[in-house]
Amino acid sequence: MKTIAQQLKLTELPFIIKDKKGNQIYFEDSDNFWRKKEFDKNSNEIYYEDSNSVWIKCEFDENSNEIYHETSDGSITDNRPKPIQEYTMEELTKILGKEFKLIK
Repeated sequence: MKTIAQQLKLTELPFIIKDKKGNQIYFEDSDNFWRKKEFDKNSNEIYYEDSNSVWIKCEFDENSNEIYHETSDGSITDNRPKPIQEYTMEELTKILGKEFKLIK
């Protein structure tokens, strides 16, 4: 597959594309190495991929703290908040296998 610079028949490299916020979202050099990135609304890098088959996915909370990180080598760090499961009394009785009484 041809790179973006090859498709555009560019000869002056490096070739760089930036988004509206100035974040570099694509880079390509004369060795045909390329990388692309995606950013969230707070300019946090949420995706990275390059021509060496390396990729990284990230998620951030509303304060720009990284809460999820996954890499192409299989490494995952997941600190996303887990939802609190809600149960009815009937469901809890079924799960526990016996009657129970709630106390405060």
